[in-house]
Amino acid sequence: MTKTLKDLSEKMKDIDFAMLATHTQNGAIAARPMSNNRDVEYDGDAWFFTEEKTRMVSDIASNAAVTLSYQGKSGFLGHRPFFLAVEGRATLIREKSALAEHWTEGLNRWWPDGVETPGLVLIKVSGERAHYWDGEEEGEVMLAPASSSAS
Repeated sequence: MTKTLKDLSEKMKDIDFAMLATHTQNGAIAARPMSNNRDVEYDGDAWFFTEEKTRMVSDIASNAAVTLSYQGKSGFLGHRPFFLAVEGRATLIREKSALAEHWTEGLNRWWPDGVETPGLVLIKVSGERAHYWDGEEEGEVMLAPASSSAS
């Protein structure tokens, strides 16, 4: 049975971390774990906080094509393993109103000044294609049309 975006969103509710992969300026791929802070009513967009000075921000500024990788429960104790890879485009957002909209209390651990933290950046990853593996079931969900290179 082919999954829908709603099905994937339901599977993602228990996943707190994704690996966010970017393209570096020298062509390498760099990945790092990012928390979605349980903001996982997934509708094709994923949101992550970071700081302006990170390599990730400079990577995205140079090349907005990114991949998110998620892993659900492993295949032990009767759980079906779940994996999800989302290809998409990242946008860097610095407007405080957008930061406030996605802020959760748990973020105070890293940024005690909240949305007033100098250099705070919100990354929006707009998914274009999601490939999933759920136990032995595999499939793909198109999330949005691929962006044209002429913008």
